[in-house]
Amino acid sequence: MSLLDILFAFMKIGVLAFGGAYAAIPIVEKEVVFVNGWMTYQEFGNLLTLDELTPGPILINSATFVGMKLKGIPGAICATIGCILPAMIISLILVLIYRKYKKLSIMESIMATLKCMSIALIASTFLRIFIDALFGGGSVSIGNIDLIALPLMIISYLIMRKKKTNPILIMLGCGLINLLVHLII
Repeated sequence: MSLLDILFAFMKIGVLAFGGAYAAIPIVEKEVVFVNGWMTYQEFGNLLTLDELTPGPILINSATFVGMKLKGIPGAICATIGCILPAMIISLILVLIYRKYKKLSIMESIMATLKCMSIALIASTFLRIFIDALFGGGSVSIGNIDLIALPLMIISYLIMRKKKTNPILIMLGCGLINLLVHLII
């Protein structure tokens, strides 16, 4: 693949990335894993984990990481520009349209529909990542459940819901616990 291939792939992602970064993750996944085969699904899951640990927008981080993996710094720059440019242009146009027509009932209906689509996209990616994490990429069966990941997921969820703890601290804590368990076993 060339730098132009990377640029155009991420421009396509940038054009289709409606609903925010988390809603766009399935689009990145499709382009990077399934269409171009630049990463395996497991590599993509690892990329999302790194995205969560780094500051900045997840979609731009994803583009940068993929570009870097493919073609080093020039690839990272092309992927990042490709991701940002269409979104920036579309955002400017949409803001102008929304400002002018925001009081129309049709605009409220459009926004409600877009919210539903965003939730479906986020749920789709969540389920794939959840299954991969819980079953370690193997077949989905009770015998394949990762007995370390499952309690860590549940405890992490409960801590985040009840204590409002910083997610990075929870991720680092889970990583440390997982490391210790694997060192002991």
